[in-house]
Amino acid sequence: MTGPEVKERSQAHVLPDSLYPGAFWAALPVLALSLLVPAWAGLGLWFMMLLPALAALVVIVRNWRRDRRVSLAALTALLGLGLVYIVKSWLAGLAGSLA
Repeated sequence: MTGPEVKERSQAHVLPDSLYPGAFWAALPVLALSLLVPAWAGLGLWFMMLLPALAALVVIVRNWRRDRRVSLAALTALLGLGLVYIVKSWLAGLAGSLA
């Protein structure tokens, strides 16, 4: 008798193949604009911060039924990112009130 079958786990289909090239070509003009127009540097920064969040959302939605552990890891990463943003805002407000 052999042991239980080990399901081969592949990372190949966690994200769609077109997501990284599409995100690269979307980010390139935004980054170029933020370099050429310094007043728009915040736009480039926010765009680059939102790309990993978008990828995590895609992982959650695409893999929820197929591999729940990957989806929960992406959800945990998004919740951690949100928590960092909330704590950063809270600390900035606290520092502003003390000054």
